[in-house]
Amino acid sequence: MTAPIEATGAQQEAQPDAVLAGVESKAIQGRSLGQIAWLRLKRDKVALGGGVVIILLILIAVVGPFLVQDPLTYHQNLVDPTFNRPKDGIWHSGISGDHLLGVEPGTGRDMLSRIVYGARISLLVAFLATVLSVAIGTVLGITAGYFGGWVDTVISRTMDVFLAFPLLLFAIALVGVVGTSPAFGLEGNNLRIGVLIFVIGFFNWPYIGRIIRGQTLSLREREFVDAARSMGAKPGYILFKELLPNLVAPILVYSTLLIPTNILFEAALSFLGVGINPPTASWGHMLSEAVPIYSAAPWFMVVPGMAIFITVLAFNLLGDGLRDALDPRAK
Repeated sequence: MTAPIEATGAQQEAQPDAVLAGVESKAIQGRSLGQIAWLRLKRDKVALGGGVVIILLILIAVVGPFLVQDPLTYHQNLVDPTFNRPKDGIWHSGISGDHLLGVEPGTGRDMLSRIVYGARISLLVAFLATVLSVAIGTVLGITAGYFGGWVDTVISRTMDVFLAFPLLLFAIALVGVVGTSPAFGLEGNNLRIGVLIFVIGFFNWPYIGRIIRGQTLSLREREFVDAARSMGAKPGYILFKELLPNLVAPILVYSTLLIPTNILFEAALSFLGVGINPPTASWGHMLSEAVPIYSAAPWFMVVPGMAIFITVLAFNLLGDGLRDALDPRAK
């Protein structure tokens, strides 16, 4: 009797269909591009931290004014009239249980209340200006990239003119012309906020317009666009039903990076005295008031400066994380 032939490794691994039929197979679930991007973003703890800070800032801007003191209430008893600075606290800040971030030199107004109200102004102007810039830049950029020819030439040269425009000088001049007299149905700080949103948003659209135009130039030659044309789709349908959904990722990323730029621009205008009218709280105006008394009360400059720094840093970290999550090839 011959010895049984020992099975090879390949024969041992092979299984009959009858055995495989009894094995319960787990269904394979597909993932959308949004789900894949979210999985990548969850692994970026720094970007998530920036997102958490942004959510907290938005909550502070919305709910905070109902929880803090009146930012216009003076506490002269907390200010040393000789040196024009708070009497107590580290760096003569006036920090106490009632005033967690201290009080302003000279007026004694609560710093925490003014920071919270300033967050509302900064975020409102930055968000609305960004929406205006993104809307104009997206429409004109996608139009220039898809149609090309003289349409692309006209829009591109318009972008160049806007990019060469002295925006800061124009903002100062426009606010000076508008002044405090009612205009466009607005007056006071509502008018100032409207002017800031218009100036920042309307003159910043070329930056995102160039990005969208470049993306559209590459997308318009793709197969799905040719398929839509062959089926008789009109240009409007192709622009907003075929191309625009594929541009959501760069629009979202650039928007998160444009918001901190707008926050800094609003703070710069308020610092120069052409932003929000005092005594309404604004981070830039608080920094401007702190400059002459920095040596006597440095804390007065640290608080609004840190508010601007943390806000801008949070948006930049989230924007970088979104860019890596939505387009990992850009790393």
